Amino acid sequence: MDAVRVLEVKQSVFAGNDRRAEALRQELKAKRLFLLNLMSSPGSGKTTTLTRTIEALRNKLRIGVMEADIDSDVDAKAISALGVRTIQLHTGGMCHLDAEMTAQGLAGLQTGDLDLAVLENIGNLVCPAEFDTGAVKNAMILSVPEGDDKPLKYPLMFTVCDAVLINKLDVLPYFDFDLERCKERIRMRNPNAAIFPVSARTGEGMDAWTAWLEAQVRGWQQD
Repeated sequence: MDAVRVLEVKQSVFAGNDRRAEALRQELKAKRLFLLNLMSSPGSGKTTTLTRTIEALRNKLRIGVMEADIDSDVDAKAISALGVRTIQLHTGGMCHLDAEMTAQGLAGLQTGDLDLAVLENIGNLVCPAEFDTGAVKNAMILSVPEGDDKPLKYPLMFTVCDAVLINKLDVLPYFDFDLERCKERIRMRNPNAAIFPVSARTGEGMDAWTAWLEAQVRGWQQD
């Protein structure tokens, strides 16, 4: 029997996407457009958080939103009702967006007069974290009902995110969720992540988050 051939894979299977993502970031820089990739699991309060964010920043920044879903336009309609430019992206069953899909979405959004474009990614803690969308910053939402152990179970998501919002603080008394332990676990995965405990429903903590985001956008435009 012939010996088993061993192939050393020297190049990441994501290398092509990574190159496209970096090229997209350079295009965004030239346009002074900030792209935020917002991720979470389904039911974390992503659309409600985005709504609060838009309400806080729409008089300061020109904002557009790309709503990514496997199907439906429910979230896009909700965001569009706020008066911001919105498009729906359907992935045809795929559980993530890559850089080229994001670029197509930005073209459809017509971002020439925008400061901030938000990609509300597919609700999933695995696939979206694996693909660089070309965003300037990644943020994710972890809700209290999901448990404080998620940074241990989904390490890549927390590793790639520049900001983590711990949402639904208003229900904290009703769940076995240790906020400080959760913060420690996030920092274990990503010491540099900015952590924002918030309640999108009541508005608690949202000022700190929106101030951080506005500062990131302004910094990107001025660098």
